Amino acid sequence: MARGEKAMPNDIRLFRHQTAGGRIDRRDFLTGTAALGLAAAGLPPLPSAHAQDTAKKGGRLRAGLAEGSTTDTLDPRTYTDIYMISVGFATHNTLTEISPDGELVGDAAESWEASADATRWVFRLRQGIEFSDGKTMTAADVIASINYHRGEASTSAAKSNVDPIADLRADGDHAVVFELSSANADFPYLMADYHLLMMPAVDGKADWRSYVGTGGYVLESFEPGVRSTLRRNPNYWKEGRAHFDELELHVIADVNARQNAVVTGAVDLISRCDLKTAHLLAQQPGIRVEEATGFLHYTAPMNTTQAPFDDNDVRTALKYAVDREHLLETILKGHGTLGNDHPIAPSVPFHNSTLEQRTYDPDRARFHLRRAGLENLAVDLSAADAAYPGAVDASILMKEHAARAGIDINVVREPNDAYWDNVWMKKPWIASYWGGRPTCDWMFSQAYARRSNWNDTFWSHERFDILLLQGRGELDPAKRAEIYGEMQAILRDEGGAIVWAFANYVYAMSDKLQHGPHVAANWEVDGGRYVERWWFA
Repeated sequence: MARGEKAMPNDIRLFRHQTAGGRIDRRDFLTGTAALGLAAAGLPPLPSAHAQDTAKKGGRLRAGLAEGSTTDTLDPRTYTDIYMISVGFATHNTLTEISPDGELVGDAAESWEASADATRWVFRLRQGIEFSDGKTMTAADVIASINYHRGEASTSAAKSNVDPIADLRADGDHAVVFELSSANADFPYLMADYHLLMMPAVDGKADWRSYVGTGGYVLESFEPGVRSTLRRNPNYWKEGRAHFDELELHVIADVNARQNAVVTGAVDLISRCDLKTAHLLAQQPGIRVEEATGFLHYTAPMNTTQAPFDDNDVRTALKYAVDREHLLETILKGHGTLGNDHPIAPSVPFHNSTLEQRTYDPDRARFHLRRAGLENLAVDLSAADAAYPGAVDASILMKEHAARAGIDINVVREPNDAYWDNVWMKKPWIASYWGGRPTCDWMFSQAYARRSNWNDTFWSHERFDILLLQGRGELDPAKRAEIYGEMQAILRDEGGAIVWAFANYVYAMSDKLQHGPHVAANWEVDGGRYVERWWFA
C-alpha cells in the first residue's frame, strides 16, 4: 500500500497507461486526477489472474461473525458492524470499491472525472446493471441512493461523506454529476462507504425496505443480530465474483464459541480470533489463520462536553496514565502497532511519522491533574467485548495503570448486545474501535469533524475544522502533508480519544476457503467483501 505521494506524470498518455486495467494507484490519483482534470478509469474490478484460474462456483459459505446486534436494521444508514456490512455488500454495490490490494476501482461506476479544481465530479455508470427484481439501474437510482443520506436532519452515519455535495444531477441515464460546495480531491474514495449502497428509486426516493439490490446475492431471511441467509443472484453483472451458491451469516459474539464453531466445522469462516489462542487455532487440522494490517484502531473516546472530560488537562492526564505498550503486548499479543492518540495509521498517506510517541508517564499524568485543579480523579469507563476483543481486559489494565497516577477508573461491564445503541455515544467514557478509513479526510470528517454524526468524542475545535476544509481542497501533496500533519498533532494533544493501538485483523477459516493473493484491510475480512470475492477450492 502506498505510504506517500509522488508527482503525476505530465504526459496524459502515460497516465492513462498507468491506470489501465481498472486500477488507480492512490498516489497517482491524489496528486494527478483532480489536479489535471483527467478521467479516472474504473474498469471492472476483476480478480487477479490467479483468482480467475482457480475460482470455482458452488457451495454454501457459513460465516461466524463477532459483531451484530438485535437492534440491527436493513436500513443502510444505520450499519455499524461486520454482520450488516456483510449483508450490505452481498446484496448491493457502491459506486467505487477499495480493491484487495488497497487501490480504488470502480464498482457500479466505470469511471469518474474531476474538474481542474476538484469541485465537480462526473461518474459514468456501467450500463446493463440490473437490480435483483429485473429493473435496470440508472442515474435516477444513484441520485436517490445518495440523497437518502443527505439533508440537515439526516441521521445517516455517512452524512459527513455527502455533506460536501451541493447538488447532483443526471446527465442522461448513465452519468451523474456531483457539484461540491468546496474542492475535494478524495471524493471518489468516499463513494466506497458501505452505507452508500445503490438502491432502486421509487417515486424519486430510495427504497431500502424491499431490500432489492444490484449485488451478487439476494436476501432470503434476516434475523437482527442472529442469522441471515442469502442465495446467489443468477443475473449478477460482475464477472468473476459471487462464487457461492448460498451464504449463511451467523452472529457469534462469544469468541470461544466462535472458534469452536470453525474447529468443529459448524462454520467455514470466523472474524476476530482470540489473539491469546490464535497460534493454537492455527495448529488445528484443516484450519488456516490469517491477518491483515490496515487502519483498524482501538480507542477510549471521552465525551468532551461532559465533566471532567471537558478539561483538556484531564484528557491529557488519562492519555499519559495508559501504558499502551503493555496493552499491545498483553491484549494484542503484538498483532499491531502503538497508537498515538490520533486515527491515521502508518499505512495511510500523510501519516505524520515525526510526532513524538506518547508513552506511559504517571508523573506527567499527575502534573496535568494538578493543572486541572485535581489531586486525584475517579471516573467510570464503560466496556464490553462487543467493542473489540479484549476490551474489558484492556479497560481493567488501564485501571491498574492509572492507579499509579492517582486516577481511580471504575470499569463498568456493559452487555454485548446493543452496545452500539445503548453505550456508544451514550456513556461519557467508553471502549470503542474504528475500522479506519483509507484517506485522512474521510477519517477526520466522519469521526472528528464538528457536525459529524459519528463524532464519538463530541469534540469541537475551530482550527481543526478550518484545516479540514483546507486539506480537502488542496491539490499540492506537500501542502496536504503539512495540513494533515498538524491535524494529527492537534488530535494527539487536544482530542478526546485515547487511541492506544492499531490492531491487525485476525481471522480463521477452513483451508477449503480460498481468495486471491491480496486481502483488503480497509475493513475486516477482505474489507467485508469476502462474500463476493472468495470461493471454495
